[in-house]
Amino acid sequence: MIDSECPLAPRAAAALCRKRKWDTSNAASIFWMVQMMESWFHADKNALKDFYGAGFNENALKSNPNVEDISKQDLKNGLSAATKDSRKGNYFDNKTQHGPKLLETIKPALVQQAAPNCKRLFTIIRQKLS
Repeated sequence: MIDSECPLAPRAAAALCRKRKWDTSNAASIFWMVQMMESWFHADKNALKDFYGAGFNENALKSNPNVEDISKQDLKNGLSAATKDSRKGNYFDNKTQHGPKLLETIKPALVQQAAPNCKRLFTIIRQKLS
């Protein structure tokens, strides 16, 4: 499992294998994390609304059905603008308290629908456990 840190290029796993001098057959075993975990929050905006309550501005968040494609800057700007006037305050001023609580409340099924790499991870883990 590797943080992507940037948009993924096609065949990024194979390129990583070549760079690290791994057999390219290992590419199927590489799982990419999102650029920022906060992209997963965009998959379940109702959880954000419930958590932040009054003053939360959902319209400030990017509307993208594939949350893995939302840039880091758009994630930061949107989440800051959406939460700055909420009763709990700006997400990034309270990230260490708010982040774990939000991860507990977002619906994994919604995240998997909006994040193909997350869905792939869940699918393969379920297959291995069967």
